[in-house]
Amino acid sequence: MRFGFLLKRGKPEARELATELGEILKRRSCAVLASGEDVDALPGARLVDPSVIGTCIDALVVLGGDGTFLFGAGLVADHGVPLFGVNLGSMGFITHFTRAQSAAALEAACLGRLPIDERMRLSVTVRSRDGEVVETRNAVNDAVISQTSMARLLDFEARLDGEIVTTYKGDGLILSTPTGSTAYNLAAGGPILTPNLEAIVVTPICPHMLTNRPLVVRPDSQLVVTNVSEGGAQLTIDGQWGRALGPGESIEVRKTNRPLRIYRGAASFFAILHDKLSWGERQGDAAGVATGRSARR
Repeated sequence: MRFGFLLKRGKPEARELATELGEILKRRSCAVLASGEDVDALPGARLVDPSVIGTCIDALVVLGGDGTFLFGAGLVADHGVPLFGVNLGSMGFITHFTRAQSAAALEAACLGRLPIDERMRLSVTVRSRDGEVVETRNAVNDAVISQTSMARLLDFEARLDGEIVTTYKGDGLILSTPTGSTAYNLAAGGPILTPNLEAIVVTPICPHMLTNRPLVVRPDSQLVVTNVSEGGAQLTIDGQWGRALGPGESIEVRKTNRPLRIYRGAASFFAILHDKLSWGERQGDAAGVATGRSARR
């Protein structure tokens, strides 16, 4: 197998771990590739341009946090390359392996014994006022339309399969995948979706109407959001890429044809929620849960 490596910048631990994992792969007669300065941490690795790394590898090892993982997904997901994420960050919702687990899990991946999950992604097409396609980007977590530098109320008209849903008034709008439902969507009051679902979540940010609530729609729907504000807004994809969205410009959001492929860790989705967000706990109950005592009183 051919393994690419992507390391979190400014993280010495990532470089140390890359050297260790690279040695394991060499012993398994696997090819190792990396881009830029990452190659320095991997003796004998082949240098490859990041723009084409997805065509040169069978799996991508990501050493960092969720942000590094999302960047890596942007490089390889369109090529069907699975990602092996080792969490060296603070949250780690989609980097499923700890440093202690990484060596054994990577050997299992080499032997074809590590399961791979598929996660729905979004295709986000920006259109001009005249309806012309400006650009298309894919999202693992979300597409967010928000305020620019000025804190002003924004207006967005949403249409689903040509039918008007509503005109949202507020600070912005989040269009999320099930994978992204535990990210910005959750912080904005949106629902948690299990990652094996296929759906799009529409969550307003600080809506200026009591009746504007999150909405879940089919993934094969055509969802179009138009900026009907007097001023501009900002479109951000996965926190990795952004552009201005001027008055009259719109985005068309739908499910991509090719999902994200990700190596699955041992922990279940709800175990991850419990570990990262204290899912289902009341304040002061953590000790009781840890010792197996009932939370009921």
